[in-house]
Parts: sequence; structure tokens; C-alpha cells
Amino acid sequence: MVSDAPPFWWTKADWRAWSLLPFSFLYGRVAGWRMGRKRRHAPPVPVVCVGNFTVGGAGKTPTALTLARAAKAKGLKPGFLSRGYGGSLDVTTVVDVHHHRATDVGDEPLLLAQEALTVISRRRVAGAERLVKEGADIIIMDDGFQSARLTVDFALVVIDTMRGIGNGHLVPGGPVRAPIAIQMRHLDAILKVGNGNAADRLVRQAARAGKAVMVAALKPKDDAGLAGKRVLAFAGIADPMKFQRTLEGLGAVVAELRPFPDHHHLTDDEVDALLADADKQGLLLATTAKDIVRLSGGHGRSDELASRCHVVEVEMAFDDPQAPAYVLDRAIEACRARRLKEKSKA
Repeated sequence: MVSDAPPFWWTKADWRAWSLLPFSFLYGRVAGWRMGRKRRHAPPVPVVCVGNFTVGGAGKTPTALTLARAAKAKGLKPGFLSRGYGGSLDVTTVVDVHHHRATDVGDEPLLLAQEALTVISRRRVAGAERLVKEGADIIIMDDGFQSARLTVDFALVVIDTMRGIGNGHLVPGGPVRAPIAIQMRHLDAILKVGNGNAADRLVRQAARAGKAVMVAALKPKDDAGLAGKRVLAFAGIADPMKFQRTLEGLGAVVAELRPFPDHHHLTDDEVDALLADADKQGLLLATTAKDIVRLSGGHGRSDELASRCHVVEVEMAFDDPQAPAYVLDRAIEACRARRLKEKSKA
């Protein structure tokens, strides 16, 4: 995964994308072959995969959190499976929010672990086995759609309607992770997020293929006390402009947006500069929940910066409130069917 995607990925394809076409072709061949792999580990519990077509954020983690809440409402014990991107631990680990830091397990697993049992593992099979051992009766994979290591009972692919799939080229010439036609074959539903039109072609393609299309929006949980206030915003996420739009939607005046690469851990100098510039200009500091978990317990003045930040927490709001339950029900049915098939072959 690339944490700091080149800007040209998200504009109309230019000479850089076209010059990398041979490498993109090879990448696509390998990625497509991997997705078509027949032998996959089949956990004894339903597996829901929340993925996306491209490198970079589209709202997978908020979607996974919403699904976990729906699972708990059904009386299930959901377990999140993550690779722990950005963390240093390379062994299968149950995330402990009171013990681990983002440098250990990654920022997104810490957010997930606040909601439900979370396991990080570089090996998805081992991670799934650990979740089952810990009592999870449904697995929610945050990412991993293209990995093809586990049998997936329901694959929900999230797409941001403002960015779509960027220039449409595969890595390294663009952000697409595998040939779209192959990805379409393996997904069960698309979740279009936002009110842009960059995803319209893909949504029509999915609908023609008989795939379900769901609609949702990222919405702040509250105004974070920022309405009418001038702020210095900073965000180390895949699309910092999305954060700016969220702030402006809350009525904040974004005097400056300071973007950092996705999953970026601020240096001491960057922390000091944010504090000094906010004081100098009389601005409130605002950031995302993902950035805060990276700051907590960090070095230098990280805790001071964290304590002064207004944190904007968002959640994925489905247009159809029953859609998360639909996803879970379909996954449970698919798991039941494959297990019966497995028993009949035994």
C-alpha cells in the first residue's frame, strides 16, 4: 500500500500515467491472478470484507465500524481483522487500546478496537483463526478485498463519489489495485459515499452486473465546538480535502489546512510548528480521530497538541438504515451455505 499517493493519480491521466503503462499492465496481471485464486481459507464464521477499488481511503474504516454496531445489535460478537498498516508489530496480535499505540498496531486498528475485538496480522488466515479463538462469530475485514487469502461471504466495496478511481490507471500509474472487470466479479455490493459524480460510471457498471448499490455519507457525530470558529486544520489521511469539506460543513472557517501523508506520524518539528502557528494566528486546532490516536502517548509535545485539538469524529450513515443488517444477513446465509457444502463433501 502507498501511504502518500502521487497527486497525478487523482487527475486526468497524463504522460506520467501513460509512461508507466507497461508496469501497470504487469501489476494488473499479477493482481488479477491473485484475486482469481481458487484455494482460500474458509473460516467457520461469516466473513464480511470492506474494501475499495483503489489505494487510499474511501471510508472503509467508518463503514466497518457501522457494520460492527449492526452486528452487536443482532446479538453477535464481531471481530475486526486488519493488517495493522503503519504499526511495527509483525506478529498476530489482539489490539489493546489501553496498552498499544499507533506505532505498534497502526492507527485504524486502534479506532476499531474502541468498538469491538480487533486482531492485526500480516497473515490474514492466522488473524482470522485468532479472532475465532477469541470468540468472534462474524469477521469484518477492514481492507483486504484484493488479497484473496480468505473466503469472503460478502464483499462490500466503498467508493468515494468525489474522487472515484482517479485517473483509472493501475498502480503505479494510478490508484487502481486490480483490473476493474476482475474486481467487479468478486464484489457483492458497492457503497457510494457522498454526492459527487466521479463514481457514476462504475455504479452503472455494477448495476448492469446485478450487484447491489448502496448509498451513504460520512457525517460528523457533533459540531466539535467549531461552528463559526477560525481553525488551523491538519490531517494525515488519504484525502485531506475531505476533512476540509467536513469542517466547512460544520460552519468552521478553515484559515489553513495542513495536509500530511496518510498514516503519517508527526515529527517533533511538525508538532511544534502546529502549536506555534495556532498561537501566532489565534486559531483553534482541529484534526481527525485517526490523527489523534497517532498523537496520543507520542514523543515531544504530542500530548500537548492532542489535548488542544478539537477532534472531528465521523460515522458512515447509510441512506437505508437497514442496509448494514442486509449485508450481515447475506454474509450469514452465504457462510451457512458454504459450510453445508463443505460437510456434504466430507
